[in-house]
Amino acid sequence: MTLFRGQNSTTKEVVSVAQGQKSNTLLVKGASRALDQLKYEVAGELGIQPPQDGYWGTMTTRDAGSIGGHITRKLVALAEQQLAGRSS
Repeated sequence: MTLFRGQNSTTKEVVSVAQGQKSNTLLVKGASRALDQLKYEVAGELGIQPPQDGYWGTMTTRDAGSIGGHITRKLVALAEQQLAGRSS
């Protein structure tokens, strides 16, 4: 992707944006289905109506952030429990 930045429309500096450096690739095969299920579960817990068509892109930023933040807290808590169980 190329973006243009400049003082006016005649002088533009071309700025290259990194591509292909996707950081949200899943490390565990099969985790996609479980994470999707967790997304619906968390939306229900927060009282947010999941999209009927399954497309989450039309959701408000606030709702999407709430769901993502809650999922992150749940996953961190789960990891902490598993790590605590190993060290005992």
